[in-house]
Amino acid sequence: MAISHFMDCDDPDSPIAQDRRDQSVVLSMLIDEHPVLLTFDELALVLHADLDQETPRVAAHNALMDLIGAGLVYREGRLLSPTRAALYFASLEVA
Repeated sequence: MAISHFMDCDDPDSPIAQDRRDQSVVLSMLIDEHPVLLTFDELALVLHADLDQETPRVAAHNALMDLIGAGLVYREGRLLSPTRAALYFASLEVA
């Protein structure tokens, strides 16, 4: 029996699929805005326009922590930017 990788997900409505979409949105915004540095609140606005609602902030926080852990986002105090690895990968996708 094969063990599926946590990133493999066939159900587009699953929590894993939603987490991946959130991560993609956050990383895409950081790459698109580079070299401008963004804050967490700016990223949360991308996921939802109302910062008073908890869910978008939680989703943005979870996505950000996953991306930082994967080495794709760098945090310096309140400011966030894509790492060199993330920028390099993005340049490969364009080519």
